[in-house]
Amino acid sequence: MTIFSLSKSNDQTNYKEITESVVRGKKIWESNNCMGCHTILGEGAYYAPELTKVIDRLNKRYDGQGEEVIKSILKSPVPWQPHGRKMVAYHMTDQQASDVVAFFKWIGKIDLNGFGEVVGVDRKISPLAKDNNK
Repeated sequence: MTIFSLSKSNDQTNYKEITESVVRGKKIWESNNCMGCHTILGEGAYYAPELTKVIDRLNKRYDGQGEEVIKSILKSPVPWQPHGRKMVAYHMTDQQASDVVAFFKWIGKIDLNGFGEVVGVDRKISPLAKDNNK
């Protein structure tokens, strides 16, 4: 983001939508070192998926059930192992999982000038993105 994106006439930060749940979700994200494996807003590690627009991606894949998919992963009593990568079993409560989802929903609504699309979220915009579902 640039100073232009922070100007009042072109505010892209989505700061007005920050709720207590979003704040709690961000704290959970930080306290569990999620960036040790994932990226968000392009920052973090590259072991696990980029999560900035994760709800949008999962909603497309799971008929609008992206939030429930995330919650089930976060509440799982056993490690989740997609594509051979192992994610810690966090055993989160319903409230904790909902707070993380609120954080993902908030961050997913920040106007990133197409960031999510160019990394392959929308294959119509990025024809070079590989479709791993085939």
